[in-house]
Amino acid sequence: MMRIVITTSTDSLDGPVDSRFGRAAYLSIVNTETGSWEACANPGVGATGGAGVLASQFVVEQDVQAVISGGFGPNAYMTLSAADIQMYLAPTGGELTGREALDLYQQGNLEQAAFPTEPGRRDMR
Repeated sequence: MMRIVITTSTDSLDGPVDSRFGRAAYLSIVNTETGSWEACANPGVGATGGAGVLASQFVVEQDVQAVISGGFGPNAYMTLSAADIQMYLAPTGGELTGREALDLYQQGNLEQAAFPTEPGRRDMR
């Protein structure tokens, strides 16, 4: 069994993929073997700081093997990497749904993130 997380803007896999990992509205957990899924509110979405770390810690606690999102900041990237969770980049700018991103992942058509794709937010005030 493999469990993955897809960042989504709504509580449905038929909603768009959220391009922001730490501030995604939902972290949808999918069991790739059964096709079952559950949309969980992202604990980092309303954080004043450390959103990527909060979201990453939640993901680690869910015992998943991979995450699909539009991008990953440096703190989220480091936290997920340390937990051996693979990160995949979903195309952004369109209306790609969570379900479509899952299909692309299962077909091997998503690029794996080899480094953080977003700048850190620490110095933004």
